[in-house]
Amino acid sequence: MYFLLTITLSLPFWLAGALIDFQLLPGLPLSALGVVCPVAAASILSFRESKAGGVKDLLKRSFDFGRVKSKAWYLPAILLMPLISLTACGAMRMMGTPLPPPRIPVARTIGLFLGFLAGGLCEELGWSGYAVDPLQDELGAFMAAMAEGVVWAAWHFIPLAEAHRSIGFVAWWTVNTIAMRVVIVWLYNNTGRSVFMAALLHAMSNLTWQLFPVNGSFYDPRVTAPITALVAVLVVAARVNGRRSFYPLHTSTMETER
Repeated sequence: MYFLLTITLSLPFWLAGALIDFQLLPGLPLSALGVVCPVAAASILSFRESKAGGVKDLLKRSFDFGRVKSKAWYLPAILLMPLISLTACGAMRMMGTPLPPPRIPVARTIGLFLGFLAGGLCEELGWSGYAVDPLQDELGAFMAAMAEGVVWAAWHFIPLAEAHRSIGFVAWWTVNTIAMRVVIVWLYNNTGRSVFMAALLHAMSNLTWQLFPVNGSFYDPRVTAPITALVAVLVVAARVNGRRSFYPLHTSTMETER
């Protein structure tokens, strides 16, 4: 129901993007304003289930960093995406791709980060705050991340078409996006199911894309997707104190906490 409602609410934004050829940022069409649809869908369903209290509880998770027991988790949330981008840049240079030096004006970077954080919260209140836990109860963490990643990627297909992306670009971008959702779910689960941390990683992903290296103009998912997929494999396989870190909570514990 959440996925269907998110798509339904996105239709007017997709139509506006099709009728008005305007980019909010390079590579970001007008239909990207549909970023509000995941939180809108989650709010509508929360109201149906628990009235105003349910919506209030959902929105309160925007800044639920109090759930994060170890502040060390801020390191991957903030640094993982820049490291992936730097690795991709290095790989492209080794492949002979001429890349200009990055331009990172401080004021614009801060503005982009705040905008992307707001957008990340709008999305993650839906994808993480509302949808992923029931999916994990049914499918387990990894399959829930994969399933949600497929829907998340498909939800972007029309905006990608409106940004005039090629089929090859979209295919590799989809691989990268599904892998990214696996990493987001890993971070979410290991930070006490913090929506804020999921949104922070989401924001850093978008920020590094826009800064790669100049307004995202040289971003190539054929290079970035395998790197992100490798990171996803590593976080799924990783063990901490003999325990697989991708599954920090037993399903019944998660259900009890909700």
